[in-house]
Amino acid sequence: MRFLITLTILFSSFLLQAQNMDNQKLYELIEQKADTIEGFQGRWQFIYKEMPMLCVTDATNNRMRIIAPVTPIDKLDKELLLDALTANFHSALDVKYAISGDILWSIYVHPLQELTPQQVNDAVVQVYSAAATFGTTFSSTELLFGGNSVTKSDEKKPTILKKEQKLLQKF
Repeated sequence: MRFLITLTILFSSFLLQAQNMDNQKLYELIEQKADTIEGFQGRWQFIYKEMPMLCVTDATNNRMRIIAPVTPIDKLDKELLLDALTANFHSALDVKYAISGDILWSIYVHPLQELTPQQVNDAVVQVYSAAATFGTTFSSTELLFGGNSVTKSDEKKPTILKKEQKLLQKF
């Protein structure tokens, strides 16, 4: 009986936390955070701390992206690309570096309906930070997953964690 009550409470709290985010709520959250915003339902260009950003949603498929351009890919060398991939693992956290249309982007992807207001705020800040720190710390926050530091390849390459080394030995 106690188990059933506990399970009911946990399930109820999960349902209460579901946000049911939609385009209108998302627009309002971005509008509060952005310096300027323009566009139309499901596609907004905005400026945050002087950085151009874009939010694109697909409500039918429950997806959304917040992105910021980092640099044209013709300005990237192999070391910067390797550092960006390493950062995707250690320091970019919820944001990733990705290439599309000959541009390297800082990108946050998430199901639309499940977004919380805090996640939207964090997403804008992390996309901004990852774009702004590209080429230096490659980080979206102060936190580094796994404790590794990411620096420019020609200065110091990050080491692979011991658990990762053991995993790689299996291959």
